[in-house]
Amino acid sequence: MVDALKTLPDDVTQLQALVRGFQADILCKDTLIVKLKHQLAGLRQHRFGQSSEALDQLELTLEDEEVALAQEIVCEPDPTVQSKQKPKRKPLPDHLPQIEQVLSAGDACDDCGGRLKTLGEDITSELEYVPARFIVNKIIRPRMACVSCDHIQQADLPSRPIEKGLAGPGFLAHVIVSKYADHLPLYRQSGIYAREGLDLDRSTLAGWMGKCSALLEPLAEAVGRHVMTGPAIFGDDTPVKVLAPGSGKTKTARLWAYVRDERGWSGTGAPAAYYRFSADRKGIHPEDHLKTFTGFMHADGYAGFNALFARDGMSEMACMAHIRRKFVDVQKASGSAIAAQAITRIAALYAVEQDARGLSPDQRITIRQDKSAPLFEALHTWLHAQLRQISGKSPLAAAIRYGLTRMKKVRPYLDHGQLELDNNAAERAIRGIAVGRKNWLFAGSNNGGKTAAILYTLIETAKLNGVDPQAWLTDVLARIPDHKINRLDELLPWNVDLQG
Repeated sequence: MVDALKTLPDDVTQLQALVRGFQADILCKDTLIVKLKHQLAGLRQHRFGQSSEALDQLELTLEDEEVALAQEIVCEPDPTVQSKQKPKRKPLPDHLPQIEQVLSAGDACDDCGGRLKTLGEDITSELEYVPARFIVNKIIRPRMACVSCDHIQQADLPSRPIEKGLAGPGFLAHVIVSKYADHLPLYRQSGIYAREGLDLDRSTLAGWMGKCSALLEPLAEAVGRHVMTGPAIFGDDTPVKVLAPGSGKTKTARLWAYVRDERGWSGTGAPAAYYRFSADRKGIHPEDHLKTFTGFMHADGYAGFNALFARDGMSEMACMAHIRRKFVDVQKASGSAIAAQAITRIAALYAVEQDARGLSPDQRITIRQDKSAPLFEALHTWLHAQLRQISGKSPLAAAIRYGLTRMKKVRPYLDHGQLELDNNAAERAIRGIAVGRKNWLFAGSNNGGKTAAILYTLIETAKLNGVDPQAWLTDVLARIPDHKINRLDELLPWNVDLQG
């Protein structure tokens, strides 16, 4: 470009053509710069996460200090500005055991030796921790002989979760919850137990998990049947690493989550999360998982779901949160005012949902038709208008095209009170897996992936119903060996009374 400017033509037409060429070149480069900034912001967020925000904050702090030095003004503290109050201490829960320690002031006055009388007392509460302890349950069964006929009889050994196993139901529940709810790998648990003098190898704990999952699988399937009878569910998947036999490497498998949650529209069905494992992400897997389901499924734009939505009785509900996320990425990368306005317009739709939450489906439809429908149509029209005014190759244009495509499949929520505006229920269901895999890194085999799916199903369903998963699993593991299979629903977390 610089060389071309050294020999400018005298002809006006040639000059105009040269300027137009420069303009086109500048536009292409500007578009490339915007794309590269967008990619850099995405890579930076992926690589550093929240730390990138700390770097930005550090840069702002340095700028502020430079400005202050340039001004060379020392600001005195404003006496009218009150310092920030310390947060108030929350009271300790009443259900905790309390141990009293009375510190005597003595029997006589330290000054004159006179008799003391009680005026009152000061009580200071201190929260203490007593490490968990193991106990050994000894089941003693005397062998008895009849004095008349020499018959020997003995009480039968009660059924146990793992026949001839060392662990009781409470300990097994503790190991399960520690790994799949608290994200504590088995080798770390083994180390913790070793400090208590218990030699429990990781392979022993893994064997217990496999046996427990086989015992609990019918209960997880009962949760799955409950999920599949809902009028609308949420679906999503997340990658997990699985050890490939003989290669010493891992392959990428998937855990699928299907959630039934009717609390948003006061439905009568208990909330539940059903997980399935597959060795890959082929569409045949969700087709098999959802072969009995009819109704709406909230989902992202995964192409593997398309065959499902082409089936009679199955309908797609797209996710507004995914649309919003595209604009958030653009706004963070480039500071785009159009992206910021799109985020504001989407926020207005969510504000209506706050008012509609917990109402009946008919009431939700009325509110949405009155308030949300005009906002939705205005957003759709506005996005079309913005797309005509910007470069079609920019990240913002890509975000707008994605939004316009997915909004067609978000629209059903306006006419169905049993639907939500997004797929966040499913995303919340896989969040624990995303945290857990950073700790346990990979599953040892496909069977290990199946075990994880079964135990995640039970733990997350208990949590959705406000039930302590460890207390519930302790109760279930003690009862399920002798429980009739046709009465399995009695053990589901919303049917169990742990106080009884």
